[in-house]
Amino acid sequence: MTTSVLHLWQGEFIDDAEAGRRLAGLPELTGRVLARPLPTDVVIGACAEVSRVLADPASALHTRLAAQLPPGESGQEPAATLAELAAALTRQALERKLRRELGGLRPERLTRPDARERVYESWAPLGLLVHIAPGNAAAVAPLSVVEGLLSGNLNVLKTSSSDTALAPELLAALGAADPTGLIAERVVVLRFPSSRRDWLEALCGQADGIAAWGGEDAVRSVSELAQPGCRVVEWGHRISFAYLTREAAGDDTALDALAEDVCRFEQQACSSPQVVYLDTSDAEEVFAFAGRFADRLAKVSGARPAPLPGAAERAEITGTEQLARLEQHLGLTRVFVADDGSWRVLADTRPALDASPLHRSVWVKPLPRHAVVGTLRPMRRYLQTAAVGGDRADVAALSRALFAAGVTRVTPVGAMLEGYEGEPHDGVYALQRYSRRVSVRTTDEAFTSVACLDDLVAPPALPPSPDGPTLGKADVQRALASLPAEYAHLYFRSGGSTGAPALSVFTCDDYDNQMRAAADGLVAAGFDPARDRAANLFYCGGMYGSFISFFSILERLNATQIPMAAGPDHAVVAEALVAHGADTVFGMPSYLWQLFHAEADRLRSYGGIRQVFYGGEHFTDEQRRVLTEEFGVQVIRSAAYGSTDLGPLGYQCAQSEGSVHHVLTDLHTLEILDHQEDRPVAPGEPGRLVFTSRARAGQRLERYEIGDLGRSVEGACACGSHVPRLELLGRYGDVVRVGTYFFNYRRFVRAAQERLGYHGEVQLLVESGAGRERMTVRLDEGYASDPVAACDALTAEMAELSSARAEGLLDFAVATVRREEFERTATSGKLRTVIDLR
Repeated sequence: MTTSVLHLWQGEFIDDAEAGRRLAGLPELTGRVLARPLPTDVVIGACAEVSRVLADPASALHTRLAAQLPPGESGQEPAATLAELAAALTRQALERKLRRELGGLRPERLTRPDARERVYESWAPLGLLVHIAPGNAAAVAPLSVVEGLLSGNLNVLKTSSSDTALAPELLAALGAADPTGLIAERVVVLRFPSSRRDWLEALCGQADGIAAWGGEDAVRSVSELAQPGCRVVEWGHRISFAYLTREAAGDDTALDALAEDVCRFEQQACSSPQVVYLDTSDAEEVFAFAGRFADRLAKVSGARPAPLPGAAERAEITGTEQLARLEQHLGLTRVFVADDGSWRVLADTRPALDASPLHRSVWVKPLPRHAVVGTLRPMRRYLQTAAVGGDRADVAALSRALFAAGVTRVTPVGAMLEGYEGEPHDGVYALQRYSRRVSVRTTDEAFTSVACLDDLVAPPALPPSPDGPTLGKADVQRALASLPAEYAHLYFRSGGSTGAPALSVFTCDDYDNQMRAAADGLVAAGFDPARDRAANLFYCGGMYGSFISFFSILERLNATQIPMAAGPDHAVVAEALVAHGADTVFGMPSYLWQLFHAEADRLRSYGGIRQVFYGGEHFTDEQRRVLTEEFGVQVIRSAAYGSTDLGPLGYQCAQSEGSVHHVLTDLHTLEILDHQEDRPVAPGEPGRLVFTSRARAGQRLERYEIGDLGRSVEGACACGSHVPRLELLGRYGDVVRVGTYFFNYRRFVRAAQERLGYHGEVQLLVESGAGRERMTVRLDEGYASDPVAACDALTAEMAELSSARAEGLLDFAVATVRREEFERTATSGKLRTVIDLR
């Protein structure tokens, strides 16, 4: 950056004169920018990319930013500051922050917090958010802007003209990492002194919110410029301290840890200890402890060379130290100072809280626990962190007393400067302070099946799909072996029927996020949690996810549900449906078909089943006709389109027909690729469905081939939603699901070879039947002459086939055909191994 280029304006570096001209148009700019919503996953994606690059010390970005940080600034080396920034910008850190502070990963979407009510709520940006950056913490300014982006604001960061270009350089990199351009247009960085009142007034006078970092005078001067209604978020200076019980005060290990906190960052952080309180009123005990702590501080400080304070800081230290020395003659104080003046411990018998002159200067004072609230509460506006040393009961009791006094944060001794992802700051969540909670209440019945109002407005703005090769199931299974345990909370088994079962692993947060998205899809499908009474008849057990997933989905909808699960005793299931007034059933088509026919008389006379929501298979046209005409079912619709490894992928709205589904774009990005090459097909053309899961913390599934064929459905949906749609066109590859079982094409080939000595081609044909699905194995008549014997041999060889036939879940046959009758692809002449005509 040259000396004439001082400011960053929407991705462009500009000079002083141009910044002044653009500043005059800030109100109009705010209106234009805020009209385009900023999805949080766009922000997270760009931050994650910057974090990845910044974590590499050899990257150009790391080198460029390190040059902006003088060694030892604020007691921290440049590499440590950049590592702190990289950690704060990771996907994991930001997603945890969103969940903790705003309740979910997409807080900007107008959804129904209670699906039983037609009330929509979301978090909306304040609007124009001005950040007044501090001069003593390089990482604060850009991270404050990131918080403003996560809450959707247009952000103007004001830094001092003497500050380095760290913030504008980092924020420019963040904008460049977002191909949508939404981030760059929401970031302005102006570098000018606070004495330039015309610019400061122009910013604060137009602001909807001001995040003010600094001392009381700085915050007060900014607040005076704010217009009525502008939310001023004060991040002022705070005082922190340690509180030790008698037992903790005698623990040298605890004292060493406390000394480390004193030396780190030269007490420049608000969470640095400035005072050590002892649970005593004995002055001699205070003096004795101060002497022992001075020895520990000398040891720790000697291992951490101290930077030399400036002239003003040295003057304040000298003044405080000399006054304490004078008061020694009154018996009020005792002073312990390093020979080289690098640290000092000031013991004082008066418990009132005093700020330290910093730079390894710490007070030691008495404060019996019964006097904590009364002594500290007058300083409540300035209190932040208290490190408590004591046993469990001490920590519990003292935390309550300290909170009553005004403290907002209690930590272990030695961990005052450490935090955790999503931690409140100064007693509040920043994202909530940078946002407004807004709501829409409707009474029109037309909104019953609308889960999110945003879907009625425009197609979602999605980040681009990642580059790189596509993944198959084998790739995902190999990656699971190295998945860290912290990401493996829930284990599900996919429907493989041979060898070791394929596993899918989720974090609890990921699972919750997916179930909430699927619940919104179920509302769009016409399920009404306020009125419908649902029976969950999916299969349960064996690590299968269908039953537990729909239990969770219905739970998140606050729906009434009867969690029966699919059971072999159809009479017991039907009796429960009637006894508990179920009017909606969820389950696999093959099981539900058996249930309706096994208990036909009871269910016909009941006549109360109005809706059937299915998954995993499809109902034939004939089955739909029977359920509608003979049993009075009014709605037969897909409950969800999904897979065990990816989770829910799509949903059917009330106007969707056949196998058409909306894509769950809150969770996934869909690509439709050519059958043979990894290139997109033309809109509306069939191809391989490839999903990228954007909402998974550990098991990142990027460009995952699910094994389905489909095509995009162009044009507006009759339901009014702008969410993209796809039509499922069947499976490709070696595995096909028939009658609740998964069958591997290669197993048929191997069985035919081993049991029949067959060496010809094998083709698998799957069709819908009047009552159940039909699977036919086609063999070349030149190599096989007895289809009945072949049928028996394959059934005997394949346990899953034998079970499916015994349970009456499918019809199976072997047909011998001439070689030219095998179906092949028109372009390459390759054999179509599996033909799914359902």
